[in-house]
Amino acid sequence: MTIEWRYRIEQDLGILSVAGHLGPEAAHRFNGAVGWVLARGAGPVVLDLTELRSWSTEGQLAIVTAARRLADGGRTLELAAIPADGSLVPDSDGPAIPVHCDLPTALAAHRDRTATTTAATDDESTREWRTEGWTA
Repeated sequence: MTIEWRYRIEQDLGILSVAGHLGPEAAHRFNGAVGWVLARGAGPVVLDLTELRSWSTEGQLAIVTAARRLADGGRTLELAAIPADGSLVPDSDGPAIPVHCDLPTALAAHRDRTATTTAATDDESTREWRTEGWTA
């Protein structure tokens, strides 16, 4: 079983959405998606797990590794809508990973932060990339 993913940039915020089961078989594909994110865009990344059915320990560790890779590139990772069990394998050596209850809350938190520092323009377009199987 694998995952499907979509990455979009809205103003200065990257949103990586993942659907399916993030387990050992999907960790490689997830790592590839993170590489895609690193090559495109700059700034914080919200990992939207709204369509993620479940994750294994290996999948959770892949997320921790992603946070570390993004931090090495000067970027942060935040989670939105983690699976129902609510657990994430802790990593005391990695960067902090903020967790939001859902994607709208994560987006609102960023809008609140950027509203005080920058004026967003309405003419900025959203850019998007996705796997062929993305249907969410």
